Amino acid sequence: MFFLVFFYKFWIVYTVMSYNTSNPILSVKNFEHSGGKMATTLNGVINRCLILLAMVMFSAVFAWRSKYISVEALSSKLTLFAIAGLIAAIVTVVKKEWSWCTAPLYAILEGLVLGSISKIFELRYHGIVFQAVALTFGTAAGMLLLYKYNVITVTDKFRAIVTTATFGIAIVYFVGWILSLFGGGTFMHSGGVVGLLFSLFVVTIAALNLLLDFDLIAKVSNRGLPSYMGWFAAFGLMVTLIWLYLEILRMLSKMRER
Repeated sequence: MFFLVFFYKFWIVYTVMSYNTSNPILSVKNFEHSGGKMATTLNGVINRCLILLAMVMFSAVFAWRSKYISVEALSSKLTLFAIAGLIAAIVTVVKKEWSWCTAPLYAILEGLVLGSISKIFELRYHGIVFQAVALTFGTAAGMLLLYKYNVITVTDKFRAIVTTATFGIAIVYFVGWILSLFGGGTFMHSGGVVGLLFSLFVVTIAALNLLLDFDLIAKVSNRGLPSYMGWFAAFGLMVTLIWLYLEILRMLSKMRER
């Protein structure tokens, strides 16, 4: 059940759209032929992303404080939240002109998923959620500063490397999911050195994806775009942020097991 959240996350981000960036939700093609006169700026997208993240946090707290506090009960609710979130995300990707309402809906549903997952992890590893949240926001802020001050330049070669690594991770997760159906295990679930290094690698790639997202948003910021494209771009950036949080949570849990 835990893998279902990751599976649809990778599927939405890395297979639905074109491959101009490793987050295809933010592909340049999605911003072409949009029409409209309202310009989408980097700050505007970030502000919308903050609004969506606030919705995520609100619904996550709601799920966290639910009376269903056992791991078994939370796991059963997680299935419904994840499926509903998958549907909302697909609609947002296919009908981006609806993103002004579907993106907030997705944020609320995703918050329920994250709240349930976080509660499960917190019941097993006390204090892990606070650490994961702090590391996620700290990493995102650091990546934004690195991009803003050109410490890391997003070149075509850099974009290709990060994109290739991202798709490689998606394949590893998919193979691991197939093996789990037959009762097999993979190194990525282990708390050993190899499993921990793999999680560290995934967290690094997720963080680098933020640079690609910031770069693409900056490139399209001067194009004439309708207002809903700002919500659509914020939705794509939020997907990367949530993926980063989940991977950090996963990595910290492995560290607790050692």
